[in-house]
Amino acid sequence: MDAYISAQPEATQRVLHEIRRTIHAAVPGAGEMISYGIPTITMGGHYVVYFAAWVHHISVYPVPRGDEGLATELAPYLSGKGTLKFPLAKPIPYSLIAKVAAQLAAEKKMEN
Repeated sequence: MDAYISAQPEATQRVLHEIRRTIHAAVPGAGEMISYGIPTITMGGHYVVYFAAWVHHISVYPVPRGDEGLATELAPYLSGKGTLKFPLAKPIPYSLIAKVAAQLAAEKKMEN
């Protein structure tokens, strides 16, 4: 994951490091790997959340389901069925990303 982050422009690296830290704080004990060529946070050997840098935005995948309040907060960032896009030109809502990671971790625990 370090190599992926360090390959990005410096400003994007700062955002990616903060997203990584934010997700780990929301999902204590999580692991990490590169899957599908992008950073992946894991729990118990299963993916929880992916994130990726693009030229103009950061994407976070997948989108949690079943929490209407969270869905309302995520609506401005929703792109397609399962992607959240956070424009790099605007402040990144790290607290919202933490909620996403925590919800996805809870969903993953329910599956296993």
